[in-house]
Amino acid sequence: MTTVAVLSLHSSPLALPGVGDSGGMNVYVRELVSSLAQAGVASTVYVRRWSDDLPAVVEVEPGFSVVHVDAGPVDLPKEKLESIVDEFVDGVRAHLVTAEPVDLIHANYWLSGLAGHRLKHEFELPLVSTFHTLARVKAITGDPEPEHRIEAEAEVIGCSDVILASGVAEADDLVAHYGARRDRIEIVPPGVDHAFFAPGDRAGARAALGLGDGRVLLFVGRIQPLKRLTLAVEVLALLDDPDAALVVVGGPSGTQGEAELAEALAIASARACATGCVIPPQPHHLLSTYYRAADVVLVPSRSESFGGRAGGRRLRHPGGGRCGRRVDDHRRARPDRASLVEGDGADAYAAAVAPILADPARAAELGAAAARRASTYTWSTTAGRLRRVYADLAARSPVRCG
Repeated sequence: MTTVAVLSLHSSPLALPGVGDSGGMNVYVRELVSSLAQAGVASTVYVRRWSDDLPAVVEVEPGFSVVHVDAGPVDLPKEKLESIVDEFVDGVRAHLVTAEPVDLIHANYWLSGLAGHRLKHEFELPLVSTFHTLARVKAITGDPEPEHRIEAEAEVIGCSDVILASGVAEADDLVAHYGARRDRIEIVPPGVDHAFFAPGDRAGARAALGLGDGRVLLFVGRIQPLKRLTLAVEVLALLDDPDAALVVVGGPSGTQGEAELAEALAIASARACATGCVIPPQPHHLLSTYYRAADVVLVPSRSESFGGRAGGRRLRHPGGGRCGRRVDDHRRARPDRASLVEGDGADAYAAAVAPILADPARAAELGAAAARRASTYTWSTTAGRLRRVYADLAARSPVRCG
């Protein structure tokens, strides 16, 4: 059996997505490691302790455990986590030397990559890296990151035995912006939990959520400038539909989250449009009900590494992978069938949304195509591909830096 040390320094698979810095990466790590366990790959996930009352170890299921590593104050903001990477490495090392030997390290996000790079050399283990977002790509779309993050990503990429990319576009970015060796990149898309995210009855979903018969636009995600909730509100205003409302599921995230939410509410008030309601983050499996209830799901993020639930400049009708249909101008991955938004502003989104709302047949066509496409993405397939990658790495010596 292959055994893996999975590093997820800043984002725990046990945390509720949408709270603080918890988001899609939480879901990715949780679903992936669970599927790997079922495929015969045992994983221990190392995360930074983010609450004082967390146990040292949580046995999630056979082959899937979470270790909470003490590294800095529990309330340390994400922007300062680089300062405690050394402490995190010390904690992971202390556990690794007393636990069953592992065959490789899988680091998620650049902060974990820094830790994984050190541990790779200390334990002479192969390193698999999944970045989820890339600083140079974020800068292109208007969200610049510090230069030291770019340098760190380049260093980790240069010494990773395998870099996982969710799609061809992300692989191309790794090569174009970081000089990654293409022979070290493996394209392994994430999956969809089809037990929850599948087409269903809209009327029943609305009844369960207490929503009326008016048109519902939905925004799901962490509230921060990158995700552009403010644009979603502007789209609703431009539609000028008194029967339409925007439902928001998520909470403020990062240092600018509260300001982003306040600006969105101010826009709604000034434009006299119905924001519907702002609902706190929900457990992942419950989001499918919101997706089914929506007429259109707006996901206008400036950039994302994979177009699953989130993807830059897109709309869904209704989304959640298998739950519906979308319109999109995502310049990266497109995991389901979509119509492109020609432009980046609220007017372009409104122009794309209006025809869908006015044409139920077209909306149904988009939804059916999305469901068919999403059905090809399963976590068992993802785990199977990664198991082969892991097995290959475990059988050869780790690469050296450079």
